Amino acid sequence: MKLKSLLLRYYPPGIMLEYEKSGELKTRSIDLLELSPSTDVSALVEEIKRAEPLITASRTEQVSLLVQRLQEKLRENSNHSFYLFKVLRAHILPLTNVALNKSGSCFITGSYDRTCKLWDTASGEELHTLEGHRNVVYAIAFNNPYGKVFTLIGHCAEISSALFSWDCSLILTGSMDKTCMLWDATNGKCVATLTGHDDEILDSCFDYTGKLIATASADGTARVYCAATRKCITKLEGHEGEISKISFNPQGNRLLTGSSDKTARIWDAQTGQCLQVLEGHTDEIFSCAFNYKGNIVITARTIPVGYGVDWRGLRVSKLTSNCGQDPGLRRTSSSDSSHTFPSSASPLFTLHIE
Repeated sequence: MKLKSLLLRYYPPGIMLEYEKSGELKTRSIDLLELSPSTDVSALVEEIKRAEPLITASRTEQVSLLVQRLQEKLRENSNHSFYLFKVLRAHILPLTNVALNKSGSCFITGSYDRTCKLWDTASGEELHTLEGHRNVVYAIAFNNPYGKVFTLIGHCAEISSALFSWDCSLILTGSMDKTCMLWDATNGKCVATLTGHDDEILDSCFDYTGKLIATASADGTARVYCAATRKCITKLEGHEGEISKISFNPQGNRLLTGSSDKTARIWDAQTGQCLQVLEGHTDEIFSCAFNYKGNIVITARTIPVGYGVDWRGLRVSKLTSNCGQDPGLRRTSSSDSSHTFPSSASPLFTLHIE
């Protein structure tokens, strides 16, 4: 094996290794989830060298500089206050999604009007309108680096999710046709079709290494696949309604699901065992996520009327023990007021940090 390059990953903190093995370019990660501004850089680099054979003595200085850059990022003030910066009348119909590029200099929006729009974050100026879809645009994502445009044709129903693997070599799409497809991001060709669900796929995701794929379905189950073999590793069963959202923790050993049965669940990603049921919502859960350390999850329920953010529908759950077989969770919820706007308008709110 020959190390080709080292890449910095700010979120979650880590270093990505690009190396050559048997003529093939491969990648793997060094996760630094416990890194703090006070971590001893020299001791950490020595520990990395002992655990990772690709990091030799000649790379010591380079790795040290990367760790220091991560520490500088962690030292940045995170106790920000936010203010309303711009209100953009983005589309003629409601938005479905929004995504920032890596630098935050521009963002893209998807809409029920069947278009995507690219915007300059600082000025609010519309840069491009992307047309060609014949139905609602449900999922959007930037790749990195970006520049190539492909039309991915293969699903026979609406696409509910679309995202890149961490190194942007693969694209994963989930569809109402009950399948997920893997695409080569360099040429737009389908390399695999993942099957097994009995109903529409509502969400899908990679883990942070790109080795595992998880799917969530309206059949009330989730599945975990190996990205290399395309085989199903385990099936997650227990929800009493459709699963609308699924996500890995940063370590890749836990999965979080949100369901129309008003609960979220934490699962063992390898065995499929349900480790905990998170209750408390009074309506369907449509979104949930881990923080980058994997010790806090946030869940959000659906909003009965209008469009907007209802802070009463958010719940934060914090792990009070390590992610073991039965992690204890403490729940808190906000009772702040909600903001809605009529369906005839589709403004996009952007917030700036003071």
